[in-house]
Amino acid sequence: MRISAAVSGALAVLLLVLVAVGWSPLLSFDRDVAEALHRSAVAHPGFTHLNRVLTDWVWDPWTMRALTLVAVGLLWWRRERRLALWVVGASLVAWGLQQGLKAVVDRPRPTWPDPVDSASFASFPSGHAMTAMVTCGLLLWVLTLHWRATWRGWGTITGVAVVSVLGVGWTRLYLGVHWPSDVLAGWLFGWCCVAVAIDAYRRLETRTRTAPAVTSGAAGGKEGAA
Repeated sequence: MRISAAVSGALAVLLLVLVAVGWSPLLSFDRDVAEALHRSAVAHPGFTHLNRVLTDWVWDPWTMRALTLVAVGLLWWRRERRLALWVVGASLVAWGLQQGLKAVVDRPRPTWPDPVDSASFASFPSGHAMTAMVTCGLLLWVLTLHWRATWRGWGTITGVAVVSVLGVGWTRLYLGVHWPSDVLAGWLFGWCCVAVAIDAYRRLETRTRTAPAVTSGAAGGKEGAA
């Protein structure tokens, strides 16, 4: 997980720098993709409406947060308080990072003479994409801790998570409210947060399990000396 966190974090920071300095090849790519998708969205209102339903209800950040709260509630009910608080903390840190990046970069969203949707706040990174990645990543991790070995539906739920993460990015692009690099940054920063959270939790659990053994060994040595 450390390598995954480092790689995704490095790529995310690189993308951030390229957007901040206005690297022309990236901006040209963003514009070309956005314009092509917007033409399609205007020409196909039925499909555009479907994308709006998906992005505003199915994969909306508040839907993702509700799923997180359900998972946290179940963990708390199972008396796994540390893991529950860890999921909450990781989600809050990711949200704070997202809002901080939006404020610092302050990238304008795409503008169109005939928009098919609208969105508030700055464009970079995509909040929908980042929230979906953090939520799905953390929930899959929690599932692996408990049911991966016995649950037959593991492949299905993993597929749903992947489709959700990719799908929400697609809807933001198709509706013309984000640039491609916004969505990619949301995925990268989101996964980096998930990987860091998982790695840190594993190290904490390792220290917690080994501490009693060390303490017991030290106590035994003192008794023997006495």
